[in-house]
Amino acid sequence: MKAVWYERAGAAEDVLIFGDMPTPIAGPGEVRVRLDASGVNPADVARRGGGYRAMDYPRVVPNSDGAGLIDQIGAGVSRFSLGQRVWLFNGQRNGRAFGTAAEYIALDEKLVTALPDDVTFAAGATLGIPAMTAWCCLYAGGSLLGKTVFVAGGAGAVGHYAIQLAKWGGARVVASVSSAAKADQARHAGADLIVNYKTDDVIEQVTAFTAGRGVDHVVDVDFGGNIATTLHIMALNSTIAVYASNGNRTPQLPMRDVMEKCITLRALVLFALPWDVLHAAQADMSRWLAAGTRIHNIASEFALSDTAQAHRAVERGDKIGTVIVRCAP
Repeated sequence: MKAVWYERAGAAEDVLIFGDMPTPIAGPGEVRVRLDASGVNPADVARRGGGYRAMDYPRVVPNSDGAGLIDQIGAGVSRFSLGQRVWLFNGQRNGRAFGTAAEYIALDEKLVTALPDDVTFAAGATLGIPAMTAWCCLYAGGSLLGKTVFVAGGAGAVGHYAIQLAKWGGARVVASVSSAAKADQARHAGADLIVNYKTDDVIEQVTAFTAGRGVDHVVDVDFGGNIATTLHIMALNSTIAVYASNGNRTPQLPMRDVMEKCITLRALVLFALPWDVLHAAQADMSRWLAAGTRIHNIASEFALSDTAQAHRAVERGDKIGTVIVRCAP
């Protein structure tokens, strides 16, 4: 099969190789997916660049997410059928060397979910880590019905899904953005209040919107960079769910302020979550997809042979949505 891989960390154009490698075979408990689309996440780019952690394997096929058709079923698998449309997550992560920048992937059936017929493969490849992370940030602690949720970075891949999923669960949603274009994205996703953190007084606007009570739940893309503002907008007995903290990776936490509001701090990374949480997320995602038309933001698309360009598009930091690599020949 055709695939892209790297054998050392570094700049995309220096280390990514496009060529032929053996087509994988589905083992026991696995399915093989003939990939149509691969989603490129910031973590995929950071791993390849060496900024995430040291390489765990001598050869890595990058990218975690994807969508396509099941074309081989391993022993013991009964949930899927040949030719079924699916989306998948955590293709390349801790514990797996070969991701979705390839024509085929074989992986544990637990990481695979049926894709509705009305969702394109490119759209399916935007689900994976962004949508699963959004769900786990929102719902791992229970229902959001009647609560107010603050989504930091409402136009980002995770944030855009978090707005849609929170609204589906009956929450009011406040989203922060950094530009008018991103405000439009958050508005289309369904946010009730949008604040531009570069020009607006976030604390003042959120306080007014909640009649002084504060928000019940925060989905945070930059815990360290946002903490000074975040603590001011939290309600009593509220929760901060953190999935990234790149602005300040070693923040100081004013613990007394956290204690006096009884704030629960929940940090997560998708590959480390227990299976029962991930299974609940997959099941709820299927119900959500079936319940109406959803917005799947695709920033741009590249051929498999142009995966280095796709990685650079993510690194630039100005994308709105998920960068997609088309894997089918």
